Amino acid sequence: MVPGKPEQILNALRQMKQENPDLEALAVVSLDGLPISSLLPEGAEEDRIAALSATILALGERASEELKKGKLEQAYVKGSEGYAIVTGIKNLAALLVVTDKNAKLGMVMLSIRKGVEKIAETL
Repeated sequence: MVPGKPEQILNALRQMKQENPDLEALAVVSLDGLPISSLLPEGAEEDRIAALSATILALGERASEELKKGKLEQAYVKGSEGYAIVTGIKNLAALLVVTDKNAKLGMVMLSIRKGVEKIAETL
């Protein structure tokens, strides 16, 4: 990663969170599960979350391929208290977005699309 890039990515994450208060946590991770930049709640283990995000994306890609559903766009985890959505960025990284259960998913998807575009420019 080029020096200064994680800070540019962090700025993009901050902008996403500012524009959509439904976004509780955000992280950009490498495809091998290393953290690049994140906005996580205090006490969250960035390394663990990065590894989980990359794993979710990899398993989703594998399932999509096996089920012949084309290239994976997003992988969702829906829990009783909210959502975790992982989206690939140009086959270079992944964006994790975490919301609560009352989030407006249409607006969350719009935020993700805009965020991925902005972060992709940086990568």
